[in-house]
Amino acid sequence: MSEETEAKAPPPQQKAPEPQRESFGQAFLHGLWAANTVTVTILAVVLALVIGGILIIVSDPDVLEQYSYFTSRPGDALSASWEVVSNAYASLFKGSIVDPAAVSDWISGDGGWERVFAPISETLTYTTPLVFTGLSVALAFRGGLFNIGAQGQAIIGVILAALAGFLIPLPPVLHLIVALLAGALGGALWGFIPGILKARTGAHEVINTIMLNYVALYFLTWIIVQKGVQNPDRTDAISKPVDSSAQLPRLLGDNLRVHAGIILAVLVTWGVAWLLNRSTLGFELRAVGNNPDASRTAGISVTATYVSVMVIAGALAGLGGANMVVGSTADALTPLVVAQIGFDGILVALLGRVKPWGVALAALLFGALRAGGNTMQSVSSISLELVTVLQALIVIFIAAPALVKAIFRLRAARAARLSTSLAKGW
Repeated sequence: MSEETEAKAPPPQQKAPEPQRESFGQAFLHGLWAANTVTVTILAVVLALVIGGILIIVSDPDVLEQYSYFTSRPGDALSASWEVVSNAYASLFKGSIVDPAAVSDWISGDGGWERVFAPISETLTYTTPLVFTGLSVALAFRGGLFNIGAQGQAIIGVILAALAGFLIPLPPVLHLIVALLAGALGGALWGFIPGILKARTGAHEVINTIMLNYVALYFLTWIIVQKGVQNPDRTDAISKPVDSSAQLPRLLGDNLRVHAGIILAVLVTWGVAWLLNRSTLGFELRAVGNNPDASRTAGISVTATYVSVMVIAGALAGLGGANMVVGSTADALTPLVVAQIGFDGILVALLGRVKPWGVALAALLFGALRAGGNTMQSVSSISLELVTVLQALIVIFIAAPALVKAIFRLRAARAARLSTSLAKGW
């Protein structure tokens, strides 16, 4: 019996070998080519630049002529393509970041420092209003609302800021504060209307905000030509200039346009991040955005949250509009004074994944594209509309991480988690 028992006894179990731990360098390289947020964003920009380069090539008749005999002399077409694309993107860099020639001239004493900082000054000038409108859209999105009305809120903000800037005589610092508060108040009022309609009647905020955009635009064109607002020395649609006491100070002298609005934008970004992640209102806002029914069951007032979200979002967009007239972009009201900062704010919010600091970085990218696009158009004769195409392509690839994953063969596990986070509202 003992021999049979020993024969049937299972062999002793061997311990499985312990998995080897990756070093820091291995872990970094292993995770670098994964579909995380940073990787997808960078690759989306790369893809947009590649497609933009193709569009530059096909839109240049001289380069296309080189391709007519590509099979006999392919080097001519390839070199011409490289030259036109590299010159265009070099102009984009020189107009948005820094021009190496200007740096060399400054070091050698042949040029001033203003030329060195002019590109980044233009980038920050374009970035400032986009930070405010991007935060406006992002904050509403986190609360479960889609604020298409940042354009209209910015228009009302610029109107009230300008009126306060040339109708109310005040000392310099106080005048600037009043003008900014007037702009924020105007945007908050324009955000309150769709917010209260959504909370009380269930009216969809997208439709309401789109309609209010038109109301604000036509109100702007009407008020400019009214007596007491229109510039008496002009016959076209332009208002009186905003007093110098209500202007934001310039940071690098009168020859460069960057102003203190960029500092205000950074402070507001920090404030919105604190509001979302540290405050009770931010917790309620995120809870309502994720599940309004569960939030209502938990005792959170969904009605009050909707109104609060739209009021704060409107105030942010109003500040963005105010920066257009108390900054260095313009000093008077015109029908196009706000440009497209409200609609561009939607793209900025999506590119920044509706997170405050992500929105600020996305606004910086869009500001650089806009500033560099002006130089690219003047130096390389590339259409400024190409910059808009690049912006749209970047957002498309950011919103489609599965496409980026498939093109670059990123790791599926990380991509799945990214797709899940996108589906849940980022």
